[in-house]
Amino acid sequence: MTLNRVDWILFFSWLILGIIGLIAIFSATQGEMHINTNISGAFNRQLIHVCLALGLLVLILFTPPQLYLNVAWLLYAASILVGVLTIFIGTEVAGERNWLNIFGFRLQISEFMKTATIMVLAGYLSLNRKKQTGDFKTIAVILVISLLPVILITIMGDTGTSLVYIFLIPFILFWSGLPYGYSLMLIAPGILAYFSVVSWPFALVLAVLTPIVFFILEKKPGLSFAVFAMSILIVIGVQVALLEVLQPHQRARVEAFANPSIDPHGAGWNVIQAKTAIGSGGLYGKGFMQGTQTQLRFLPEQQTDFIFCVISEEFGLVGAGTVLLLFLILISRLLFIALQHKHPFAQTIAFGFACIFIIHIIINLGSALALLPIIGVPLPFISYGGSSFLNFSIMIALVMNMYMHERDFSIYS
Repeated sequence: MTLNRVDWILFFSWLILGIIGLIAIFSATQGEMHINTNISGAFNRQLIHVCLALGLLVLILFTPPQLYLNVAWLLYAASILVGVLTIFIGTEVAGERNWLNIFGFRLQISEFMKTATIMVLAGYLSLNRKKQTGDFKTIAVILVISLLPVILITIMGDTGTSLVYIFLIPFILFWSGLPYGYSLMLIAPGILAYFSVVSWPFALVLAVLTPIVFFILEKKPGLSFAVFAMSILIVIGVQVALLEVLQPHQRARVEAFANPSIDPHGAGWNVIQAKTAIGSGGLYGKGFMQGTQTQLRFLPEQQTDFIFCVISEEFGLVGAGTVLLLFLILISRLLFIALQHKHPFAQTIAFGFACIFIIHIIINLGSALALLPIIGVPLPFISYGGSSFLNFSIMIALVMNMYMHERDFSIYS
């Protein structure tokens, strides 16, 4: 093993994104109007976590990969146990009881459960890879492993992280060998429900197209008709819920998501300010710490949920495009390793982590661009949050470890 086996593409993507995140967090928290506020110390705390993550990355990189395969179930069990413990003795922040104070650091337990869950799924699938793909037992085990953290995290009150797990399940089932058509069935309800809120005529078109695509993929007329019925019922059900089930204030929130201008000073405020910040940046932006939306604190949660708006406003399309390009490089590299690595444990690790990155990026940017409801999911390496940064860094370090030690895996197969 030599340093020429280090995946420098992953490392520098991680490093540059981390530096960009520090720059954005500094601008979002260190302006004149941020002095003596509850976010003024965010930059220093994030810098400490970045340094800790670098040390952790080096430590993980030079650890034998067999260790991670051997301790996957132990880490998962420990994360579940700590999750249960957190429900009872955890610290509540913003209505979410998913924080533990450990040696002076406040850690968000739900973040670290993601890595443990992917590791145990990778371990299970690698040990059962000779079985028929997509069999019932495999699907059931994947669902149990994935949904147990969802239950705990939902009880903690962290809805955003719970949704990340739920969106992850179809990806993992697909990777485990679930046929294309059945994978489509898993993701179709969410897509149909979303467009039923945004544009019900388009949702009806999708409801008709979904069973057609399913039939083309699976050649099963009976199931295709069932998919058609399910699709139509979802569109109708969402409309009935909007008109008859939801309370007026709940319906107002949904309508404000679809059209923020309906309630510009209430439910639509966050989205309007975010879109204003992004649109005002132009090509090159207003300059570092010169963004009016950012420095005048019009942006809500600008150091976390809307950090991309800070970058877009102050560094323009060039800055925002650079961030997206770096994410594209990072995810492409993870998927490349997932496809070319020789060991199924490493393949699933890389694929699972790539999916988590994709889900986080889509939800965070979708919220900032008013394409999705504001859920509160951090942008990897960019948003303020020590637990988030450490956990995403561990993911990158594990994949770099698997790539660096790829030749050693033959004796573990």
